[in-house]
Amino acid sequence: MLSIDVEALRAQMRAMDYLRGTPDEVALWREDSEDSRANLMIEGFRFEPDEDAMFDMFLEEGVPPSLVPSIILTLYGQGTNAPDQADAAP
Repeated sequence: MLSIDVEALRAQMRAMDYLRGTPDEVALWREDSEDSRANLMIEGFRFEPDEDAMFDMFLEEGVPPSLVPSIILTLYGQGTNAPDQADAAP
């Protein structure tokens, strides 16, 4: 498994030009994330510590949830767009 350098990824996020979430939006995203993680744990799936740290960092940096899949796919060398976003492009 690929180890995630969260601080290097944080630096990349800060250099990116995207509309960051407001504190209220981030609070809602955090609640949704906690619910999703709880559901995954019920299903027997647990994130590695660096994966947890990465998702927490996305919230701390105000990254919209719709942008996260593209970032993760890029991190793992799978291109620059999540399939659903690539298909929706004009």
